[in-house]
Formats: sequence, C-alpha cells, structure tokens
Amino acid sequence: MPPGETPPAEGSTPDAGPLETHNPTKGWSRTPVILIGLVVACFVVLFLGWLLELLG
Repeated sequence: MPPGETPPAEGSTPDAGPLETHNPTKGWSRTPVILIGLVVACFVVLFLGWLLELLG
C-alpha cells in the first residue's frame, strides 16, 4: 500500500466474545421495593410514636 493511502477497514468484532444468552432486565423488581418500603414505614411509625411519647 503506498504511503498516504487509507488502509482497508477492519472486520467487525461482535462475534469475538462468548454468546450471551442471559440479559437480566434493568431496574428493581416489585418485591424488594415493597419489602424496603415496609421496613421504612415501620421505622417511621416507630419514630413517630417515640416522638409523640416525648412530647406528650
């Protein structure tokens, strides 16, 4: 190839790695969100009761 010429394009490499068949969905599923929400709600109720007891 003479100097200054553009070399030929390389072949693509998407087939170079292993075949991925498991692609999990992005984001959170419903169950962990509900469980975390319940734990947070329990703490809120606990601290509100404690605060009301201190003020009362």
